[in-house]
Amino acid sequence: MARTKPKQTFGFPSREQLLAFIKDNPGKAGTREIARAFGLKNADRAELKRALRSLADEGAVEKRRHKLHKPGTLPSVTLADVTGRDRDGDLLAIPTEWDEEAHGEAPKIRIGTVRRPKPGEAAGVGDRVLLRLEELREPDQEARYSGRVIKILTHAKKRILGIFRALPTGGGRLVPVDKKSLGRELSIAPSATMDAQDGELVAADITKEGRFGLPTGRIKERLGSLKSERAVSLIAIHAHSIPNVFSTEALAEAEAAKPADLKGREDWRKIPLVTIDPVDAKDHDDAVFAEPDDHPDNRGGHIVTVAIADVAHYVLPGSALDREALDRGNSVYFPDRVVPMLPERISNDLCSLKPNVDRAALAVRMVIASDGRKKSHTFHRVLMRSAAKLSYTQAQDAFDDRTDDLTGPIKKPVLDPLYAAYRTVKRARDQRGPLDLDLPERKILLKPDGTLDRVIIPERLDAHKLIEEFMILANVAAAESLERASTPLVYRVHDEPSLEKVEALRELLRTMDMSFPKGSVLRPSLFNDVLARVKGKDTEILINEVVLRSQAQAEYSAENYGHFGLALRRYAHFTSPIRRYADLIVHRALIRALKLGDGALPESADLLSLNEISARISAAERRAMKAERETVDRLIAHHLADRIGATFEGRIGGVTRAGLFVKLDETGADGFIPARTIGDDYYQYHEDRHAMIGRSTGETYRLGDHVTVRLVEAIPVAGALRFELLSDGRIEKPQRRKIGGKPERSERKRSGQKKRTPRKRRG
Repeated sequence: MARTKPKQTFGFPSREQLLAFIKDNPGKAGTREIARAFGLKNADRAELKRALRSLADEGAVEKRRHKLHKPGTLPSVTLADVTGRDRDGDLLAIPTEWDEEAHGEAPKIRIGTVRRPKPGEAAGVGDRVLLRLEELREPDQEARYSGRVIKILTHAKKRILGIFRALPTGGGRLVPVDKKSLGRELSIAPSATMDAQDGELVAADITKEGRFGLPTGRIKERLGSLKSERAVSLIAIHAHSIPNVFSTEALAEAEAAKPADLKGREDWRKIPLVTIDPVDAKDHDDAVFAEPDDHPDNRGGHIVTVAIADVAHYVLPGSALDREALDRGNSVYFPDRVVPMLPERISNDLCSLKPNVDRAALAVRMVIASDGRKKSHTFHRVLMRSAAKLSYTQAQDAFDDRTDDLTGPIKKPVLDPLYAAYRTVKRARDQRGPLDLDLPERKILLKPDGTLDRVIIPERLDAHKLIEEFMILANVAAAESLERASTPLVYRVHDEPSLEKVEALRELLRTMDMSFPKGSVLRPSLFNDVLARVKGKDTEILINEVVLRSQAQAEYSAENYGHFGLALRRYAHFTSPIRRYADLIVHRALIRALKLGDGALPESADLLSLNEISARISAAERRAMKAERETVDRLIAHHLADRIGATFEGRIGGVTRAGLFVKLDETGADGFIPARTIGDDYYQYHEDRHAMIGRSTGETYRLGDHVTVRLVEAIPVAGALRFELLSDGRIEKPQRRKIGGKPERSERKRSGQKKRTPRKRRG
């Protein structure tokens, strides 16, 4: 679709002209582009910014990726799900991600037909596809956009995962494991069971669906007992169609790979680089080294070296290994297993920076000033030899002068300079002011039989922060080098929060007699100021949660719009190519830009193709996160299934019209309390306060509140828990005393009385 270019005008553009230009140039209309199009001078920029901010405040436009869009519009490259066909037989799709609360019903997309598609290339109903979109100038009742299929990511799911329940008469029922499919069983005929046993996890194809009766299915795969140690993660792998079996071609390429030698590389084997990882890590893709800078112009400065496994040497563009890696997008981590992006021959052997073994690496050497800022950097393709493999706790003990046989000899020459460089780098980080949310991560520990043992919150150590800061520096250096060379790359980007979410946060803070600056340029430091004001207060958890929910989701993009959370203008993932495809792309781009040898990014890789890759790997990342979260939910539900009736302490982690979500302190498990079971009053949902409030009593349950609950139901196969509320809520308004009687419930609460019986269930 041709984009409208306004005629050269004199004077400042009107509101209608601005809106028309933004509408006709979706994804391309920023302040600079608008100023250029209307011939505005530098003196007019301030007025233009005020006008655009006014349009955004009134909801006429919205800011996305630092460009202005008409609210409720889609980007030019969109991930979509094919939902059906129109009256002419053309496919219709809707965007995979869409904010219905903000923009209403998702817009429909009509997908154009492809002449003579090859087998497997034609999209069908139920497929997930990557589309290039154009907004229809004359939308009809069935579609608002036209789309062209760039790539089919997943075909329609015809296979259902579930638990087989045998019937005495033969055959059985398949109970789906997906929460959305609970209650929709399949009938399995005696001849279609594959001899599955009662309670076994199976995958079945739907063979027939009709208006009446249960749909019928045929078991195609037996996955073992649900009680087996690996069944829980298998559910997530199959439910989300995560590729977990490598092709014979990819495995053959991996097995044929040979260790790299010095050809085309610098010899860095005498530099005492060390790896610092979790104690249970199997692959080690980054190593670090630091030393004081003896240059007279950089007194008090350091030279920090970060070496990263040279995956690009082994995984060449277009190879079977490359196709598998792109399909997976990233490694997926479950409590009992890892689904790797690359075969073990590559990930755990040839590319793992094991101690005292020659390994190929792509390294960056960074000169750090005494104030912690990076002065310069250079990239090198090297052959290295790790001097030691350390765990985070082992490194931290050494920093704290508790050395062991391994860390003792390297403390002074290796570890002390590392820690000194980190303390220097931290100064610049603190001054930069990235978003500082305090939301501890939980870790699942399993028993030998694969069942849940306990949930812990690992201590956040300086050793963790040291590696994190050095990796961020290396990632920034990679993005800077590639921009300088004008080489296309995949950025890691994080947009600033939307105006709607910022306004919602501002309204919530107003109810707590706190303010949030209006009209200011959004910076992470503004949110950090709010978090600092509630530190140690009852509202700390609530505000941390709301600030987190106000943030956009980080993603990959070939177009840079910065990383808001890290307060960085440019950022690219470079440091984990063993487990992230984005990092592999950045390695290839550096090899191409700096002419470092084989494995370079092909010259055919341009903005369009990298944007397509970015959309795919962003979707794969979200798929992995959802699968990992659901697996933890199922493990905990299994763990709690025999504790029905037990009471637990927790906090309200979500508030909706349907009820309250509660996160338990003991395990971090999430469960649900239906609104109708909360109490005697009629509870109304107040979105602006993240609360349910009793209409007559004013009793309030708010996000972050501490509550006591009783477990009334656990559905392990779905990872679902249901609770009964035992705690009273807070009172937001005074209540009258009954004349001649006992004080009302609100006054009993204020006098310190506690309720000791469960809430009465309504209806």
